[in-house]
Amino acid sequence: MKPRFKIQNTIGIALLLFATLTSCTDDLDIVPNDDQTVLSEELFTNEAAYKQVLAGIYANLALTGTDGAENSNLKNIDAGTSQFGRVLLYVQTLSADQMIWSYENDPGAREIQRNTWTAQNPLLLGMFSRAHLSIALANNFLRETTDAKLDARNVSTTTRTDIVAYRAEARLMRAMAYYYMMDIFGKANFVTENDNLNSFPPVYERGQLFDFIESELIAIDTDLIDSRQNEYGRADKSVAYMVLAKMYLNAEVYIGENHYTECLTYCEKIMDGGYTLAPNYLHNFMADNNTNSAVNEIIFPIVSDGTTTQNYGPTTVMVNGQVGSLEENGLELGVSKPGWGGALRIRKQLANLFDASFADDDRNTIISADRPIDITEISDKDTGYIIEKYSNATSTGSAGADQTFVDTDFPLFRLADVYLMYAEAHLRGGGGTISDAVGYVNALRTRAHNPNTISSGDLTLDFILDERARELHWEAHRRQDLIRYNKFTGGNYNWAWKGNGSNGISLPSHFNVYPIPTGSIAANPNLTQNTGY
Repeated sequence: MKPRFKIQNTIGIALLLFATLTSCTDDLDIVPNDDQTVLSEELFTNEAAYKQVLAGIYANLALTGTDGAENSNLKNIDAGTSQFGRVLLYVQTLSADQMIWSYENDPGAREIQRNTWTAQNPLLLGMFSRAHLSIALANNFLRETTDAKLDARNVSTTTRTDIVAYRAEARLMRAMAYYYMMDIFGKANFVTENDNLNSFPPVYERGQLFDFIESELIAIDTDLIDSRQNEYGRADKSVAYMVLAKMYLNAEVYIGENHYTECLTYCEKIMDGGYTLAPNYLHNFMADNNTNSAVNEIIFPIVSDGTTTQNYGPTTVMVNGQVGSLEENGLELGVSKPGWGGALRIRKQLANLFDASFADDDRNTIISADRPIDITEISDKDTGYIIEKYSNATSTGSAGADQTFVDTDFPLFRLADVYLMYAEAHLRGGGGTISDAVGYVNALRTRAHNPNTISSGDLTLDFILDERARELHWEAHRRQDLIRYNKFTGGNYNWAWKGNGSNGISLPSHFNVYPIPTGSIAANPNLTQNTGY
């Protein structure tokens, strides 16, 4: 089993460095459009600081500031609307056909889930800003670990050997941030460690971002730690392969080119890395998913700890939000009995994917008793089904350390997604074999104790889209999947409350990317608004 490293193991120093890296950046009032941050030379008199500065890059995915869950280091942005995993969940899942948020007075939520967003939406500003902060932190680490600086500090050979992998990880985290910017907004402020400070950065469009991300991830391959050989919570080769595979799967959306062969190739590289499915599907979403059998399936998590990394991240939101207004099922989910009082429910389109043939499927955690399937009024928390996919309980039956802030890591990437990407890439002409594609789908069904395995004649693109929803719902993939299938905008597929219609209405095509936040444009005059907004 791979060694386990949680960010909270070194959180004291990481938080201090997180503050150092961000507190002197005036541009973070809106968005870090350059990298005006300075690290003290005194900091690096202890060579252990290099690993701690690297930890700060990872910490930005989980934390919003240095003073608890209510604190944000992005001024004028609420902590809850700028936590990386939470805003990613909102823009990728809440905007689509799987989730409803009851409390529409929460800034930005109403517009995201009704597809009526504008450039003033605070959740979009949070996503744009948090991703760019990841880029800024990575750039700073790379500036502080050049050969010239390491020579000047007389850094030991042992530490310099470690820094080779650290630098590759920083470049990977930066590439991943640019990947999400490319997918969500279609453009980004583009800065690397080689650019001059105190200037307005250029803006890269999708094609430029695609080329940069691809070249970066290929270039760092030899320096990254091998798959499943890094400490838990840190990235390795397979995380880079995952970003590449997902980028290639969606390449027709991003750059109008077919890269399904490359997608399938990188799926195979990940599968060759030694990952295996957790025997129990729900182990992936429990409070001990950093130590139970899920560690063999989760390729990269956003870490969460109910004591030392308290935050309003995606798993805290989902576990508390799953507590039904009628059921009060919080105790079995490892949080307080009332939880957040019916904050989250599912739209009927997700419920309908779990018909009678999925009654005993482990992926079906729907609670429907005493509830209508339709949500005719979003504020009525007693309507619509609820689910219990995520939990703050452990695989051995104990509860997490805190009854609000959960211990459950968010599985940003996991092996099941790779299996389904392989099957889809094969159907789209990417190579591989039909027998392998069917085998991977059936492996997921068998793991879920669903006796309804498929044959080659059942494997179609529409089947894959539905199976992705059954396997990967509430894991921040759905918007991207629907766009790839030409079902997010337009009227080919409507879901409850799409476009602010109770039964769904068509969306204009420019909604396939989000608007650039008004505040971000104000921070960098080189940024222009996306077409249609």
